[in-house]
Amino acid sequence: MSLVKKFATVGGATLGSRLFGFARETLMAAALGTGPMADIFYAAFRFPNLFRRLFAEGAFNAAFVPLFSKEIEANGVEGAKRFSEEVFGVLFTALLVITIGMQLSMPLLVRWIIAPGFADDPEKTAITVRMAIVMFPYLMCMSLTAMMSGMLNSLHHFFAAAIAPVFLNVIMISALLYALWTGADPLTTGWYLSWSVLAAGIVQLAIVYFGVRHAGIRIGFRRPKMTPNVKRLLVLAVPAAVTGGITQINQIIGQAIASGKEGAIAALQYADRIYQLPLGVVGVAVGVVLLPELARALKGGHMKEASNIQNRSLEFVLFLTLPAAAGIWILSEAIIRVLYERGAFSADNTAVVASILAIYGLGLPGFVMIKALQPGFYAREDTKTPMRFTIVSVVVNSALAISLFPLIAERGIATAEAAAGWINTCLLFFTLWKRGDLTWEWSFARRVLMLLIATAFMSAGLIYAMPYAAPWLTPGSGLLHQLGALFGLIGLAMVTYFGIAFLIGGADLGMIRRNLKRGKRAPAPTADDQQ
Repeated sequence: MSLVKKFATVGGATLGSRLFGFARETLMAAALGTGPMADIFYAAFRFPNLFRRLFAEGAFNAAFVPLFSKEIEANGVEGAKRFSEEVFGVLFTALLVITIGMQLSMPLLVRWIIAPGFADDPEKTAITVRMAIVMFPYLMCMSLTAMMSGMLNSLHHFFAAAIAPVFLNVIMISALLYALWTGADPLTTGWYLSWSVLAAGIVQLAIVYFGVRHAGIRIGFRRPKMTPNVKRLLVLAVPAAVTGGITQINQIIGQAIASGKEGAIAALQYADRIYQLPLGVVGVAVGVVLLPELARALKGGHMKEASNIQNRSLEFVLFLTLPAAAGIWILSEAIIRVLYERGAFSADNTAVVASILAIYGLGLPGFVMIKALQPGFYAREDTKTPMRFTIVSVVVNSALAISLFPLIAERGIATAEAAAGWINTCLLFFTLWKRGDLTWEWSFARRVLMLLIATAFMSAGLIYAMPYAAPWLTPGSGLLHQLGALFGLIGLAMVTYFGIAFLIGGADLGMIRRNLKRGKRAPAPTADDQQ
């Protein structure tokens, strides 16, 4: 199977999750707007979400997958099963201790880390504490889910792991619809959402568990024991956990700063949801697929193939994210109005959230390239270098956010995150190139230049067309008129960009198809081959 087909499998499932996420945020905007309860819920939910990224997705995508792949190569499926059980015993025990400890410490954590700006409002702080306690076990469910997702990805079973996140949005949408249908007040709505997060974690864990069983591996519980394999995993996972959670780390810093202004946390969240669509569909898909592919090529000694896979992935990322970034910048206000401006979400809210989204759009290619560059280190079992760059990124983000928030409020936090993302991207790229792990290709540089030219023509076309679509995008226009105008502009942008990109040589379907296929060599047997 070609890389592009694997990207499509993971990206398609992620697209479904992100679309349901849009529906969820639209209902959230209608039910809670950017009011106090929206701030409370997002603040309480951010913390378990941060730890999920730190201890689950980042650590296991970076550390578990290469080691699991190595076990499959060396000892077959039985060796991989034994390794998984060793890890499961240690992980389950550690997560149980962390969850109980964090729940007991939640009053202090909310006051000093999660939302220090709530300190002057005891009721707001108390509700945030209680909701965070209810949602924190979501971390345990999602960490175990991430481990099993890593197993599935290594076995080339991508769909179950990619589709599981859809159920978080489906269950939360159900809670919001019930709240709107019953006319629940904001506090009751917040509690419905909190319990729905916990329920979603359990459902997602069940989905990947049965996916692993379907792939031919049954995981049993082993007494926690620090075996050599587990020690190696921890050595790799600790720095990878920090690195993998960079976006969440920067966002929680921004949230702590933003908690000083009412509505700021919710405004950042609504904008974040929009740019997460291309980030998830392209960035997550590339990162998930690229790591096991690079690990397999390097373990087999196929250095040239590994370099080719890395370059083609970067090319694929830029091909899709450059126009997305320009489109988000130009269409930010129209996007926010169509998706959110109804119910408790006002025209003033639209202006604020749109300005944040436009800034996030500028950072989008950098955020996605991080996902494509980090596997180049992780596949070589180097998790410390990306961690160092992450620390630099966090320092830059913190300094800029603190400096800019008093001047331009929420937009300052978005600017800090975008700048930190680009700095991290540049450090990763030039380090791989300097080490010789990323081969410089003048043909690649020429294609990127052609893609930038196509993006410029697309942007000019959008700017020219905006005045004609403006009457259909006013706050007083009907939803169908707004949707028609927005999709018309997006359609124009797509036709212009893809047409020019293929015309001037920025992209070529035949070339992409050939270069993203595996080499002609026979790959090592996988679980798919054995079934």
